[in-house]
Amino acid sequence: MPMPYTYRHASAEFRAYLQDLREATLIESDNVLYTGTEAVLTSFRARLTVAEGLRFADELPAVLRAIFVWRWDGAAAPLPWPDRETLRAEMLALRRHHNFCPPSLLEELLAAIPPTMRAPDFQRAVERIGPQAVGFWAAGRAD
Repeated sequence: MPMPYTYRHASAEFRAYLQDLREATLIESDNVLYTGTEAVLTSFRARLTVAEGLRFADELPAVLRAIFVWRWDGAAAPLPWPDRETLRAEMLALRRHHNFCPPSLLEELLAAIPPTMRAPDFQRAVERIGPQAVGFWAAGRAD
């Protein structure tokens, strides 16, 4: 089997993701975009069992997958699903003294992360987790 595309081109995929976010948000700082991305992925992960999270992570491109699983405490019980304002507060709380994410970045991230996967794979992954997972990502399209 040849090396998977996402491993061979991991850096290029991630740079393209950041570029797409820069164009959508007009935020030039990779650090801000990275912090927001990490916050959304880890907030989602915090609501999943390890098995659910690893199935979801299988569908992410290599760098987003690494961000998703980095420093995951697999022994922690899943948290209740958040409403949008709780999710926004979680995003802004990550590295709160060095976090320059605008509150509006949440919706942009919720809309930007799913297209990094094939649409049927993303849909299948979140539907397998349940309606709360579908609702979590739908928040990016709610406005």
